[in-house]
Amino acid sequence: MNYLEFEEPIKELDLQLLECNKLGEATDVDVSETRKKIELKLNKKIKEIYGKLTPWQKVQISRHPDRPYTLDYIKNITGNTFLELHGDRNFKDDKAMIGGLGRVDNQSFMFIGQQKGQNTKDRQYRNFGMANPEGYRKALRLMKMAQKFNIPVVTLIDTPGAYPGLEAEERGQGEAIARNIYEMMKLKVPVICIIIGEGASGGALGIGVGDKVVMLENTWYSVISPESCSSILWRSWEYKEQAADALKLTSKDMSSNKLVDDVIKEPIDGAHRSPKLIFDRVKKQIKKYIQELEEIPAEKRIEQRIEKFDKMGVWK
Repeated sequence: MNYLEFEEPIKELDLQLLECNKLGEATDVDVSETRKKIELKLNKKIKEIYGKLTPWQKVQISRHPDRPYTLDYIKNITGNTFLELHGDRNFKDDKAMIGGLGRVDNQSFMFIGQQKGQNTKDRQYRNFGMANPEGYRKALRLMKMAQKFNIPVVTLIDTPGAYPGLEAEERGQGEAIARNIYEMMKLKVPVICIIIGEGASGGALGIGVGDKVVMLENTWYSVISPESCSSILWRSWEYKEQAADALKLTSKDMSSNKLVDDVIKEPIDGAHRSPKLIFDRVKKQIKKYIQELEEIPAEKRIEQRIEKFDKMGVWK
């Protein structure tokens, strides 16, 4: 298990609990009372730390190396029914953008999302979750396929941004993202977008237009990362905490500004410590959202979707 800097007190208690359990297994000593005391301290410390997270700490949690990624959600939500589909039928298959068909109970869905990596080799293979134009074109191809067969779309967003390399720009990165935004506005099937980690800039928005746009509690959604904002405004990354606060990028801020439709509450210790709980909550919410959306006629859904995004950024 990995720990962030502000999680050090939790790490100490986790180690104490581990040592206590080892002692109990290796000897005949009854450690049940000691274990109970440590567990109480641990739960108290978790509530204390996670109950008052700053915006910057929430950004850190969204990037936690133990946090579940897109494929983790898909496999746990769909069981063994997920069938991955590849390629944009134009250039190549982008490993940073994954997609395919899966079933949630008896309902088929088209799942699409950015995939980061579990280790160094995997992160390079997945390009750290930064999709190229072919990734966004693959996503659009799968959405069009879903529309053809009347299958709802679920996108899982977790990216530090679209890949900014020269070759990506040469192949039309801006056009690919703009095209996706335009086409997603008009999709006739229900579209649910869930931010499960980082929601950075156009890279997130390229698969982020939907009837329901929701965030997990400890995620962020913004036009720029706190570090980049800090480097532009103060010529240094040292002010990233101030930038995170000023950007109003947390789920609470985004919800209060009516930029997202809902916030899915995470377990008290975060998605990275209780992944099973968050998988169940996300699955439950997807079922709830699709039930609501399927009751609305397609034309009315599109009209409401366009109207919702039109209102963003308008101040009276």
